[in-house]
Amino acid sequence: MTDDTRAVVLASGGMDSATAAYEAQTRGYDDLYLLHTSYGQNTEDREYDCASALADHVDAADFLHVETGHLTQIGASSLTDDSMDVADADTDSDEIPTSYVPFRNANLLSMAVSYAEANDCGAVFIGAHSEDFSGYPDCRPAFFDAFQSVIDAGTKPETDIDLVAPFIEWSKTDIAERGVELGVPYEDTWSCYRDDEPACGTCDACAFRLEAFQRIGERDPIEYAERPTYAE
Repeated sequence: MTDDTRAVVLASGGMDSATAAYEAQTRGYDDLYLLHTSYGQNTEDREYDCASALADHVDAADFLHVETGHLTQIGASSLTDDSMDVADADTDSDEIPTSYVPFRNANLLSMAVSYAEANDCGAVFIGAHSEDFSGYPDCRPAFFDAFQSVIDAGTKPETDIDLVAPFIEWSKTDIAERGVELGVPYEDTWSCYRDDEPACGTCDACAFRLEAFQRIGERDPIEYAERPTYAE
């Protein structure tokens, strides 16, 4: 029997998943089970520190850290393959970026559902949003709809787990605005694809993050090597 006050949150260490955790609490999920994965990404140590800090901020019921080295062995992403450079930001591109880790979200969600079922959680939260699915195929709404069917078909009859992507129709700017409203500690989040400290300010992840803060008139509290102006 699942408990509708318990939820797993995929905690990457970034601002979207941190906001998703706070959003889950506002929706009545009092006991959060945070799942963080290290898969060989360039900034995995900093991301782990941020995810661990988030667990403390939300007084998580549990914090599970899993190493998924197979994604590094598979490669084909600039986040995990040393032979590929992290590209500079191109926020207008329609191409799938080199930072795409092949089918990563299916890997992460599979672990999250196992974790949720083992702990009788009623939901799994993921912070994916509209600017993600414009570039990453495993962030599309259709993917999450299909994965919900996988959850329903592949868990025990008495298990009832909702896959929740609360920001799927939102922009990064919408998320930043909501997070500021909820008091999300963005100083303890990390988005940069390249560096642990300071953030580069010029990769895709930094660009979308800086643009979001610039649009809502707030200063991003983390340190950057550069702070280009992205907002129009």
